[in-house]
Amino acid sequence: MNGDVRREWFEKDYYQVLGVAKNATQAEIKKAYRKLAQRYHPDANPGDASAEERFKEISAAYDIIGDEDKRKQYDQVRDMAAAGFGGGGFPGGAGGAGGGFPGGGFPGGGRVRFEDFDIGDLGDLFGAVTGRGGRGGARRAARGSDLETSVRISFDDSMRGTTVPVRLDGPAPCPRCGGNGAEPGTSPITCPQCGGGGQIQVNQGLFAVAQTCPTCHGSGRVVQTPCTECHGSGSVRRTRTLQVKIPAGVKDGARIRLAGRGEPGPAGAKPGDLYVAVHVAPHAFFGRKANDLTVELPITFAEATLGANVDVPTLNGPVKLKVPAGTRSGQTFRVKGKGAPRKGGHGDLLVTVRVEVPRKLSREERELLKQLRELEKDSPRRHLGVDA
Repeated sequence: MNGDVRREWFEKDYYQVLGVAKNATQAEIKKAYRKLAQRYHPDANPGDASAEERFKEISAAYDIIGDEDKRKQYDQVRDMAAAGFGGGGFPGGAGGAGGGFPGGGFPGGGRVRFEDFDIGDLGDLFGAVTGRGGRGGARRAARGSDLETSVRISFDDSMRGTTVPVRLDGPAPCPRCGGNGAEPGTSPITCPQCGGGGQIQVNQGLFAVAQTCPTCHGSGRVVQTPCTECHGSGSVRRTRTLQVKIPAGVKDGARIRLAGRGEPGPAGAKPGDLYVAVHVAPHAFFGRKANDLTVELPITFAEATLGANVDVPTLNGPVKLKVPAGTRSGQTFRVKGKGAPRKGGHGDLLVTVRVEVPRKLSREERELLKQLRELEKDSPRRHLGVDA
């Protein structure tokens, strides 16, 4: 299996962070994330540093177990660690330094610095510990950190789609060298110590352990002539503004991923991703259920009793709705194709009618209602054994 494994995968139980069971469905995980994200979002807790840290922790957990492929890798890695190291004691990991092996990690007293590495290299580590040996291979350069931010848009913008600016303050690719860390006109060279693999083999008694190359720090490359602006790091701190396209029909709480727009990695390494959480402001009268819109429509007693054609608001202007004679208050009608945009079309509009009882009557209206009451032969309370 391939993918990125992080130290946090061994140290943090993401299921516990979101308060769900390990066998929780993806829908249950999403529901738990949305509930916690709304509670701890910085917009809802201005100036609360602990809430902001909790929000970041929640987002990091959902980024992994909210994605089926990443969740599968996460579960496999933790299961392998538990099985291979006695339920804890991964070197430098969840079991604490040195747990599970004498001498602080691996036989022979050696210790391994555990950073981001290709999940395939996990086999090398387990193989080294058990004496089976590893497959070797190049280590992928450390990836840049993912970033998370949020935007708030109106309900109408969520229906028609929009583009919003997102401002980010922090590390960004160096504009002078393009992020490779080398002065323009020069290029990084292959690391002479690891040969570009990003790893070196370190003997630990009877075992060999793959460790990050100390010369290139895992990138497999060395910058001989550093960029004069970023000094070889490939990144500088600056404010950048990105234009984020919000698709039509976006739901409240949706997360939009912008690949490669997060923090840059070490010089020449792949940048992280940017996740934009979308918060949709409520509408004055429209609600939403999945891809359907909802609206409550007041009608008069006469319209409910005799039937009528009434105007109903939609996203594209009013349409006529036929209210059958004898309609009850609370009855719902479906108007096809007048809901939220979705792939291949639109959802429906669910119209729930509410019979309005007039608070003020003219003298003529009052007299007519009295005549109606005198003409009524049946009682709606007959089934209760009264007014028989």
